Amino acid sequence: MHDPAEPHFNCTDRERAIFEAGIKLGTIYHQYVGVPINLSNLDSLAIAIRESVLVQPFVSGAEVKIDPEMVKKRQGVYKYITLAGEMLDVKIEITYKKEKVVARLNYIPDMAYPLMYIE
Repeated sequence: MHDPAEPHFNCTDRERAIFEAGIKLGTIYHQYVGVPINLSNLDSLAIAIRESVLVQPFVSGAEVKIDPEMVKKRQGVYKYITLAGEMLDVKIEITYKKEKVVARLNYIPDMAYPLMYIE
């Protein structure tokens, strides 16, 4: 794939792949956290998140899971809650030229934090 932005990046191809992974994971987190959910729309939301990231440049694979047990535990009187970062488990694969990286957004209990990292 021709990359017209390449001249603007002063980094290795691997560093560019990692940069792209960070952009994609940050977009997922900040775009979808806060969306109203219940058990009936978890699968369709996970598919929508996956499909939206797959159309972005350099994304060669994606998996999205939303923890239904957390949703069950937190449902209130109206039977819905909003998506929180700790409910997401996202794995994306970025391929930039010959470099491939796998990045993850996953809740780390020891840190009590939804961490974005390179696997």
